[in-house]
Amino acid sequence: MAFISSGYDPNKPMENRITDIGPRKYDEFYPEIIAKNKGKWSHHEILEPGVLVHMADSGDEVYTVRVGGCRLMSTTHLEEICQIADKHCDGHLRFTPRNNIEFMIDSKDKVEPLKNDLKTRKFPGGSLKFPIGGTGAGITNIIHTQG
Repeated sequence: MAFISSGYDPNKPMENRITDIGPRKYDEFYPEIIAKNKGKWSHHEILEPGVLVHMADSGDEVYTVRVGGCRLMSTTHLEEICQIADKHCDGHLRFTPRNNIEFMIDSKDKVEPLKNDLKTRKFPGGSLKFPIGGTGAGITNIIHTQG
């Protein structure tokens, strides 16, 4: 009975079970300020196109800079997105249902440096890799079905 000698209890098969089946629970990846205020957000404001602030009942604020994304992204493009998040947002970002990217930061002081960095990143043809916008009376990605 190799399993019993290792501590396996057939009456409690899930106890102390270690597995790699499936992803980890999503809320383990929340930024600290989001986890702290989950379900306790009072309102949000659009400060300018693509820049939002969400205010919690506790007075905490989260600033979001939304940039246009694309439906199909290369691994190098995703790596660059992650590098931006690591540099400015403590590694936190989210993808919207319309494939936009939202960089979440905990301080208004970090908004301008993030925006300036995003404006310097361009494709070889000259267009912006990360156009800021898509909030309020603006254009966002058009999503359609195929077939």
